[in-house]
Amino acid sequence: MIVVRRTFSPLKLRKLLQPVSFSTHTYTKPVSNSFSSASPTQNPPKTLYPLFFFRPFSSESVKIQVKPISRDGNYDDSSSQGLPVCPGCGVQMQDSDPKQPGFFVVPTPKTPNYKLRIHKNPVFDEPEISDSLKKGLLNETVEPQDVENLENPDQKLAEKPLVCARCHNLRHYGKVKDPSVENLLPDFDFDHTVGRRLMSISGARTVVLMVVDASDFDGSFPRKVAKLVSKTIDENSRSWKEGKSGNVPRMVLVVTKIDLLPSSLSPTRLEHFVRTRARESGASKLTSVHLVSAVRNWGVKNLVDDVVELVGSRGHVWAIGAQNAGKSTLINAIGKCIGGKVSHLTEAPVPGTTLGIVRVEGMLPGNAKLFDTPGLLHPHQITTRLTREEQKLVCISKELKPRTYRIKVGHSIHIGGLVRLDIEELSTDSLYVTVWASPLLPLHMGRTESASTMLEEHFGRQLQPPIGEEQVEKLGKWVRKEFQVSGNCWDTSCVDIAAAGLGWFAIGLRGEALLRVWTYDGVDIVSRNALLPQRSHNFEVAGFTVSKIVSTADRASNKKRKDEKKRKASDSIAVAADAPPALTVDAAASSC
Repeated sequence: MIVVRRTFSPLKLRKLLQPVSFSTHTYTKPVSNSFSSASPTQNPPKTLYPLFFFRPFSSESVKIQVKPISRDGNYDDSSSQGLPVCPGCGVQMQDSDPKQPGFFVVPTPKTPNYKLRIHKNPVFDEPEISDSLKKGLLNETVEPQDVENLENPDQKLAEKPLVCARCHNLRHYGKVKDPSVENLLPDFDFDHTVGRRLMSISGARTVVLMVVDASDFDGSFPRKVAKLVSKTIDENSRSWKEGKSGNVPRMVLVVTKIDLLPSSLSPTRLEHFVRTRARESGASKLTSVHLVSAVRNWGVKNLVDDVVELVGSRGHVWAIGAQNAGKSTLINAIGKCIGGKVSHLTEAPVPGTTLGIVRVEGMLPGNAKLFDTPGLLHPHQITTRLTREEQKLVCISKELKPRTYRIKVGHSIHIGGLVRLDIEELSTDSLYVTVWASPLLPLHMGRTESASTMLEEHFGRQLQPPIGEEQVEKLGKWVRKEFQVSGNCWDTSCVDIAAAGLGWFAIGLRGEALLRVWTYDGVDIVSRNALLPQRSHNFEVAGFTVSKIVSTADRASNKKRKDEKKRKASDSIAVAADAPPALTVDAAASSC
């Protein structure tokens, strides 16, 4: 067997010997009370030379004091209460309790060559250990290059800011280690934290970036914010015209994730759709509209030029939107566009990534400031009720592809176990229904009369989400909503039936139809003009669509059916073996 050793540099040896203490400690053996009058010579002192001293720890003596948690972030120095704020999510940081939000651990400084391979040599090649090292003394001097290497870790640590443990897990693992910790945070009060600052008639110039997800426009559109800012614009404009002080905010609508829409969609049609739906949702005072993709850097430069012109040299820019609308990703893209300045906001496909207000300075010209805000919670979005695994199925991460059915009266289409569309009445023989949703979601088309059977036998199994029968009951009551639609063209879709947080049905017909939509109580279902007029050239067939979820559920169902059949067969054999033998005719006659 060959024994190997590690070759340590003098710098590493010094670090290893730092915790070693060579100070003497005199130990005296305690004397019992019965010999308290004995002379001190009966208990001679003993001098010990300990190598390590450990810090005593007592769980009773340590009391963790956690200050009240706030979601104001670092809007100003007073709002942070003197506590450090995580640059990734805006939560106030603390290092005393890992079960509280904002917990962080200071990373150990590392030398630049800590990732290099360790050189190992056989032990018989090792020279004799010096006497000074045996005594614990290190006489070798540290070379200047080692001193320089010792300073580099601090510089690198300064370039990479310290974030909380939650942001660390989201950045490296894409998930939150302990989601229950976030329940300890107070609800984000938009009116108190951001709304009152937007409504102020004095102060710095205000630019509001309303960030909306293109793949879920109606579900992610912040209607409350749009109405609040529009009202403030009217009131402050009136005051300004009367000669009074009036800070008139500028409202910019930013539609993100346009790379998820089909490339065949023209920007002109998309912008017309966006302006129409925004006006109908309460945004009557838009300054400008921008269609961007932060991932592919589409439209970011035009947005930056517009914002810089509107905000001036000392204004404030507020990024506001629903959870998972892409605010932090957009701000990071803006930072890269402006002189390569990189912000450290945490990006993750998890709703509610940002927990507090994050002030980003040095990105805009002059003293202008950019603020990232926590995502607004929209209970009418179905994603707010789903688990993380279910959200992965619903989340749209690639360009949408159409899935089209030609359907008649008395038939229904399911999108997973979340939404069902029934064709109740139709003035023509059939119509076209195109489903725009995540490709991971299984679909099913069948007769409406079998819908109750689908709910009992396939929800939580072949039709996911929800995942599991227990989750079906947690989502709430199954309710319906009716829509009267009409169209004048077979070739293109004319009406959309959209479910907030999920997707939409695009209807193509020539005539009129009565449609009935079923979903869980509280989920917003709206009718609108069609966003995407095209449909698939290949039609889907009746039954389940081909997907991994359906295949896995079918295998589990078949296995369960086979096991049940085997169990019944074994039970019948056991019953036959335990039963008494039947008497023949001759045996019965002889017994008589």
